[in-house]
Amino acid sequence: MSSPARPARSAARPSRPKGAGQWALGYTEPLNANERMKKDQGGLEVRDRILNVYPHTGFDGIDPQDLRGRFRWWGLYTQRRPGIEGGRTAVLEPEELDDSYFMQRVRLDGGRMTADQLRVIADISTRYGRDVADVTDRQNIQLHWIRIEDVPAIWGALEGAGMTTAEACGDTPRVILGCPLAGVDGDEVIDGTDVIDEVVRRFVGDPTLANLPRKFKTAISGCADHCTLHEINDVAFVGVVHPELGAGYDLWVGGGLSTNPHLGVRLGAFVPPERVAEVWHGVAALFRDYGYRRLRTRARLKFLVADMGAEWVRTTLEKEYLTAALPDGPPPAPPRTEGRDHVGVHRQRDGRNAVGFAPRAGRLTGTTLRAVADLADQYGQGRIRATTTQKLVILDVADDAVDALETALAALDLVVRPSVFRRGTMACTGIEFCKLAIVETKGNARDLITQLERRLPDFDEPIGININGCPNACARFQVADIGLKGSLVPNDAGEMVEGFQVHLGGHLGTHSRLGRKSRGLKVTADRLVDYVAGLLETYQAQRESGESFADWAQRADEASLVSRPTPASRPTPASRPAGTPATAGGGTGG
Repeated sequence: MSSPARPARSAARPSRPKGAGQWALGYTEPLNANERMKKDQGGLEVRDRILNVYPHTGFDGIDPQDLRGRFRWWGLYTQRRPGIEGGRTAVLEPEELDDSYFMQRVRLDGGRMTADQLRVIADISTRYGRDVADVTDRQNIQLHWIRIEDVPAIWGALEGAGMTTAEACGDTPRVILGCPLAGVDGDEVIDGTDVIDEVVRRFVGDPTLANLPRKFKTAISGCADHCTLHEINDVAFVGVVHPELGAGYDLWVGGGLSTNPHLGVRLGAFVPPERVAEVWHGVAALFRDYGYRRLRTRARLKFLVADMGAEWVRTTLEKEYLTAALPDGPPPAPPRTEGRDHVGVHRQRDGRNAVGFAPRAGRLTGTTLRAVADLADQYGQGRIRATTTQKLVILDVADDAVDALETALAALDLVVRPSVFRRGTMACTGIEFCKLAIVETKGNARDLITQLERRLPDFDEPIGININGCPNACARFQVADIGLKGSLVPNDAGEMVEGFQVHLGGHLGTHSRLGRKSRGLKVTADRLVDYVAGLLETYQAQRESGESFADWAQRADEASLVSRPTPASRPTPASRPAGTPATAGGGTGG
């Protein structure tokens, strides 16, 4: 197979946006409060105050710029004050929304943990975080109910076990996604473990990259399933085999969701493994220098890529940031499967097994995490991985131990062979903890799984149901079969209540696309189960042979998408009052 030509140069050069706060064009004065905060002092520099000042002053003594700005550089966000309804999210001041507790994000590049590391996280959860832990869809683990007084002890425990919270949030290079089966999957194109480690070692915590226009998300993987979602990352390295140069990576840029979703674009460039760190740094530095800093709503790399085009990005990258041009290269092969979750039992190249299992939409407890760590030691070799779908995997399980491990996990309500509904449902943090959320997500996810399993026991088509508490897409609602964006919607009496704007037919894989949105397609939270069950029944009645839900939803008429199900015999628990904490259910976007 010959390499394709590099992207065609457009006839007209793209015009550079003026006055958008781009450092490379001379706009170095801060143009908004966030940029001013970062110029006053870098986010990484708050560490000493977190360790040595604020534990003594307490929450009320924290400087507001640190509290709502620089703390994020170390993975700390204030939680939402309990009892605040979703309708007040956009009208209250930050200090009215803030609780005096924090979410603490633990950065896990590639989703990799040892059993000992997981025990440390588990102990922190049970000792300091009310036994709550969320596996995110970016392979992190998040803890809640953290007090500022306890952060020094928490960081000491994490760092003593080789983990960090550095740049887990903020305008920084966030956690790097990697395949949970990297190095053990016999079908992988290339093992990305070493290059992920090199990028992290060289650049995470680098002050020259700690003030980006906004967050910067990365995926590096040779997974045959494309499990790291290269289409929606700012930069992605996707395993390919070059006909002359061997195994390496295809370079993608400009993906991202939130309120203005964009799928990433190929630059047509082949990146040898030994140049990944250089190229990653080049893309990050290009974003730092040319990214838009005037408006936070346009400060992601995707907007620059959309305005300037792939050819400009590649040319600028090669001329201004790399030591040499990159060779042209082939596109990635189609994914081996469309599921991308690594749930179930998968043969490793060494003859042992990777056993992936599903919590309920990412929610766990520290007590359960400790039990998982013990099982990883008992039945494997103490290696655990998080996935990009809020799942976990234990590696290195012998054939004769698989059944016993599966039974032990089931006793923890962790399922190796889950229903399509548990397997495919994700949820962000939601109103229980998130200050941006409008609706509850965790309980809705839990109840939806339970009720759909009861009402549609024979439904076995893969289905992705992503529940988001607000428009910011932490749970990727635009690329799900059924994407639910938290909103206030009218009920039958015309009152605005918790509910969801529905997006249908999104997909990442062979035919990547954003979901179909109909302005009038909304559902109240208390009717969510009825709506989804009815929609799936309509799909079963109308689908053509072999047709996926996503393909059907793209072609179905509007009347079919506004399902008219027979109501359940009783209301579902998802109708709990706004702001009431759930005890099980969703995860978060990480």
